[in-house]
Amino acid sequence: MQKLGTLIVFGLIGLLLLMSCVFVVDQRQYAVVFSLGEIKQVIDQPGMHFKLPPPLQNVQYYDKRILTIDNPDVDRFITSEKLNIQLDSFVKWRIKDLRAYIRSVQGQERVATDRISRSLRDALNNEIAKLTVSEVISGDREKLIQAISAKVNEDAKQIGTEIVDVRLKRVDFASEVVDRVYERMRSERKRVANERRATGTAESEKIRADADRQRQIILAEAYRDAQKLKGEGDAKAAAIYSDAFGQNAEFASFYRSLEAYRASFRNRSDVLVVDPSADFFKYFKGSKALAGKPPGK
Repeated sequence: MQKLGTLIVFGLIGLLLLMSCVFVVDQRQYAVVFSLGEIKQVIDQPGMHFKLPPPLQNVQYYDKRILTIDNPDVDRFITSEKLNIQLDSFVKWRIKDLRAYIRSVQGQERVATDRISRSLRDALNNEIAKLTVSEVISGDREKLIQAISAKVNEDAKQIGTEIVDVRLKRVDFASEVVDRVYERMRSERKRVANERRATGTAESEKIRADADRQRQIILAEAYRDAQKLKGEGDAKAAAIYSDAFGQNAEFASFYRSLEAYRASFRNRSDVLVVDPSADFFKYFKGSKALAGKPPGK
């Protein structure tokens, strides 16, 4: 019995020693094997691995995933216009060089987060000081992000980390300058509106003057063509009348007398004081007034 108990004790001790030599690495983790405080091995592949039992060797685990620094506090920065703006940003980062990460920040995520946050603030302060509010909000937002990412990533490499992404969640004016900024924006918009109204008025006057000029030209040309056509028509009518009346002078005299009668007796209230025996009324006397006269005379 005593021998069996001794075997069980040695068996348990051996099992504990074996278990202390085996460790499992998750796919979301790095594992570092330390030997008497020095880095012996860096493992980035998941699975079961072996080491010497403590205190000869021990294992520490580090997060392999992309981590986020999202500061709940809103930082203030000054633009090139000397205006205070508030920025809310976040950073995505991960461990790139585990040995450098352990040497520089002792493998502490909190220390690495502080270093990256300070670097981000310095980069934002330097870059925003070069830009106006409009450029920060819209115009050069992507260019600003690229410049900040490059600067922060350069600092992050010194502690064995890598910046995956930097984003600005919100850009707003500081409360004490909001009214002044909005008033300036209103003044600027009014100035632009007045300039565009003035330009529009000048263009409309120019278009109206050009239209009036074209109208006068068109009317003058139309009047000229109309007078030309009228003259040609009158000439042709006179020629036709002349040819027609030349064939029968008596008919021509009779036709002209009828035209004169129509013009003279247009209104019933008209009163004429003439000699009834005058030649003007010769056609009122009937066909006898023409008796004895040879045709054409």
